[in-house]
Amino acid sequence: MHKIGIRFNRKDFEYDVYSLVKAFYPKSEAVNYYEGEEEPQDCGGRLLLTYADTGIHLEFLCGGQCAYTEEIELDYYADRRETKNAVKQLVYRALQSVTGQSLPWGTLTGIRPTKIPMHMLEEGKKNTEIAQYMRETYYCSPQKTALAITIANREREILKEIDYENGYSLYVGIPFCPSICLYCSFGSHPLKVWEKRVDDYLDALCREITFVSRQMAGRKLNAIYVGGGTPTTLSAEQLRRLLSHLGNSFSYEDLKEFTVEAGRPDSITEEKLAVMREFPVTRISVNPQTMNQETLDLIGRKHTVEDVVTIFRRARELGFDNINMDLIIGLPGEDEAMISHTLSEIEKLSPESLTIHSLALKRATRLNLFRDKYEEISFENSARIMDMTLQCARNMEMAPYYLYRQKNIAGNFENVGYSKVDKAGIYNILIMEEKQTIMAVGAGASTKFVFSHGERIERVENVKDVRQYMERLDEMLERKQKGIETYLK
Repeated sequence: MHKIGIRFNRKDFEYDVYSLVKAFYPKSEAVNYYEGEEEPQDCGGRLLLTYADTGIHLEFLCGGQCAYTEEIELDYYADRRETKNAVKQLVYRALQSVTGQSLPWGTLTGIRPTKIPMHMLEEGKKNTEIAQYMRETYYCSPQKTALAITIANREREILKEIDYENGYSLYVGIPFCPSICLYCSFGSHPLKVWEKRVDDYLDALCREITFVSRQMAGRKLNAIYVGGGTPTTLSAEQLRRLLSHLGNSFSYEDLKEFTVEAGRPDSITEEKLAVMREFPVTRISVNPQTMNQETLDLIGRKHTVEDVVTIFRRARELGFDNINMDLIIGLPGEDEAMISHTLSEIEKLSPESLTIHSLALKRATRLNLFRDKYEEISFENSARIMDMTLQCARNMEMAPYYLYRQKNIAGNFENVGYSKVDKAGIYNILIMEEKQTIMAVGAGASTKFVFSHGERIERVENVKDVRQYMERLDEMLERKQKGIETYLK
């Protein structure tokens, strides 16, 4: 269907319903509107929802004819969570009937499905009880239910020694990249535009780091993650300056993990790897995304497959024993055979962890903005391909340890992190499960305050624009200080 109209009689659960419709009809336009408003034109389908105090009525029209109708009874205002689940279940049954399809994650449209089994484990529930709840409440497939529960159990074991109440983690953002990849939706800036201002950016960043270290004195720093952008766009000396400043600002007594997302091989040099070895960096990423050269060229990665192999092997020679590699499934033009080739090449390198991303076409990406240009190129993902990635991880003696989902994700699948024993990315789990405060510094960085024993979360954002970040740093430090005083003291 080219367009689907979604009519409500009350302003309630609009986003939940819209997300489900888009999950079943990813290539169709979905338009929300309300009873009494003019109906959108040229709709091939219309989903009509009528909320009442004693129940909900649904009707799905295809070409003006009723394709599905159902009515349920409930006390609409008794329990909002139960009402929302009932609405989503009703919509799911209708769309499943009309399309003949099922979604791997059922009615779950949020980005953190493992939070549900994690919470239930903490309540003392058994795995079997959690599985039944996931299937009956959210219509999750047996495979995704098992995946979520497996990961929740592993996360819980990994985090058992983390002090949520008195600890925190630190994210350090380097917003520069050698070039902007076609699929990228992060706040990245081409290095060639900002090359002469990188030292100025580091001046501001180091000042913010110093501020955070003083404000969080007395708390335990558990994990550091230097991300971006591409942190290794910094020169070797700039990288040394940043890592030195972090070491001079914080105690590493309680540090469980120190990650530098080295990222693109065209930005990594032997000298930069050697600089990282001067500091207690425990984990790095070398991210090819694919091992097919034609795809690398298409998506704007200015490096070769050989560069990936060379840098990975040099990192090994320098003593790095915890290397992560990121892959994206669903890149333009990549079929099952090409993905199989990538996986076999990764197996030869045998990193300690592997992160599988299902391509998500976000609003800001150039790939989405110019999607018409790529209509003749396939965007392929399937349960079979995701099973191939799982088998690849198993071949390297890895198991899943964290999971998250994104909007508009290819095939309604997920992003999964796999790792060998004792090599899981602790920061990745902490930020996904929202168990601990994440202090974030740098342009576009988002601080996440977790408080009231994990029951409440508040965010404090830094501006994304690099120039604005440098000019308005005092304003952002003031925001952080207010957040710390309000939520953590």
